[in-house]
Amino acid sequence: MADLDASLQPAAVSPRTAPLSPQAILWRRFRRHRLAVGAGWLLLALAAAAASAPLVERLLGIDANAVALTLRYAPPSAAHPLGTDELGRDLLVRLLYGGQISLSVGMVTAVLAAFIGTVVGLVAGYFGGRLDQLLMRVTDGIIALPLLPLLIVVAAIDLKKIGVPPSIAESEIASLYRIVVLIALFGWTTVARLVRGATLSVREREYVLAARGMGAGPLRIMALHVLPNVISPVIVATTLAVGQVILLESVLSFLGLGVQPPIPSWGNMLTGAQDVVWSAPALAIWPGLAIFLTVIAFNLLGDGLQDAIDPRAGQH
Repeated sequence: MADLDASLQPAAVSPRTAPLSPQAILWRRFRRHRLAVGAGWLLLALAAAAASAPLVERLLGIDANAVALTLRYAPPSAAHPLGTDELGRDLLVRLLYGGQISLSVGMVTAVLAAFIGTVVGLVAGYFGGRLDQLLMRVTDGIIALPLLPLLIVVAAIDLKKIGVPPSIAESEIASLYRIVVLIALFGWTTVARLVRGATLSVREREYVLAARGMGAGPLRIMALHVLPNVISPVIVATTLAVGQVILLESVLSFLGLGVQPPIPSWGNMLTGAQDVVWSAPALAIWPGLAIFLTVIAFNLLGDGLQDAIDPRAGQH
């Protein structure tokens, strides 16, 4: 009888697990991409190393820009862990300072280009019609241009001849700003097309139509209702663009049209190493390796984010 009563008792109901938040689902999907996680840690390590340049400079008791011709091409030692360059400057410290410039140019330019592309894509996709056609034809025209030759030609223009004050045109920082502006002005097209395509889909959804029916203006609808739902491809495209920007900056600096010495960047460090690549290979190996690892890491990170954000990536 006791067994019969026990069998009639309701079975214990296991408590339901709380549903995961979108951020938790995104993080779980991203963690499955081990190469992307490793790339993220590598980028953090590179950024931390670049940020530590003043500390390393102080610990070694040297000046990154101090010329010492008697120490040219010195081998690695306790005073100069990676040796010295063609002017006797410490290679390690300049490599770290160059990382600050190259990483900053890459990230700032990619964000600026993403901002321009997002604005163009939102306006084109939301309003449609002739404005959409005009903006997309401009986008197609920029895509059709050969980017690197165009940047080389534009970067070679003398700023003083186009009205820039000599005090600004001849300053050390002018070359840095010019690279950021030039690449951003011609690098927004991919984001614009992605945002436009997503906006065309989002603008017809119920919550957008409801906001429009309640009298919300176009700017408010685009900022509060459309943009949050199209931001995912922008994040992925921006991450992938950072590596491309670093490569472009390195190429332009290598050609003498990018960041100008004495400001170090990985690209112009390769410029100083091209004539001594056989006699002093370390001058080319270290900045080249830094560029290679950074670009690969950003590409892997972008792939991981794309896999995590893609709604078709189901849970396994």
